[in-house]
Amino acid sequence: MLESENNDSQQNRLTPADNLRILAEKIQFENQLVQALKREISKVIVGQTGMIDRLLIALLANGHVLLEGVPGLAKTLAIKTLSDAIDADFSRIQFTPDLLPADVTGTLIYQQKSEEFKVKKGPIFANFVLADEINRAPAKVQSALLEAMQERQVTLGDETHRLPEPFLVLATQNPIEQEGTYPLPEAQIDRFMLKVVLDYPNIQEERLIIRSNVRKEGLNKVNKIVKPTDILRFRDLVKEVYLDEKIEQYIVDIVYATRTPERYNLPHLKALITTGCSPRASINLALAAKAYAFLNNRAFVVPEDIRAIAKDVMRHRIGLTYEAEAENLSSTDIVDQILNRIQVP
Repeated sequence: MLESENNDSQQNRLTPADNLRILAEKIQFENQLVQALKREISKVIVGQTGMIDRLLIALLANGHVLLEGVPGLAKTLAIKTLSDAIDADFSRIQFTPDLLPADVTGTLIYQQKSEEFKVKKGPIFANFVLADEINRAPAKVQSALLEAMQERQVTLGDETHRLPEPFLVLATQNPIEQEGTYPLPEAQIDRFMLKVVLDYPNIQEERLIIRSNVRKEGLNKVNKIVKPTDILRFRDLVKEVYLDEKIEQYIVDIVYATRTPERYNLPHLKALITTGCSPRASINLALAAKAYAFLNNRAFVVPEDIRAIAKDVMRHRIGLTYEAEAENLSSTDIVDQILNRIQVP
């Protein structure tokens, strides 16, 4: 009893600086495993370091990712490799116009022998779910997936089933081919923590991609580096990463500038934005910045973390007017202008 009281008193005597130093040591120790995970993924995925970092940020911050890019940029391979390296369950759902909600979440099947309904779980019951070309499925199917993303549970009949932890949805959409698609409404897109826009690899990376895919041995095999329980432990550390009040205010100013740009000396943006970012943008920007700091071996968030991840958090949460489209401005351009205007703490 006395020993535990002494430990408590010692804990109370620690200064904020001491707590931050202890947290930094924990992060430095655990981050070795995360960096090993990144190296293992890089054995298969050539280039696309930004996509790998964003996948890890979403995983550490308990969010989901919407990937936009032309076919062939290793979107499917990336999440499959990530699940293999984490020793987790992976499932792929190819979204098509004839898909039904039950094809995603599962259904009840009547068993004649027992005269009972048996639960048949759908592909959503996995740690990593690839929703390939999510905009090819009608609204009902999209809603079934996005409800599961938000609630982390699925109701089949009168029973509610929790989804496994960790749970990450990577949804992809093709920016070119839009015929016969069902674009996601803004309210549904807002459920994604990050929207990552992929570009083509550079010339050197393309050569390495060819080399790794045409050799006799095929692609490198991925070793299992971490377990799902390790990811949950990392998440607890990410939540402890220190976020100063000045950084909080910086986040609020960036988000508010999309709603009332005239308050931040950006009056010309008023005519370009139909809807600004929701409070979910502020929450996700803070969480993603903490995860970014964790990946960079820091126990505290700095303004550069916010700037590094702001476009991915905000680009899908800003509605543009016809005037913006006429001027060939994207939501990313709007975020750039805001970041250049808001004073860095």
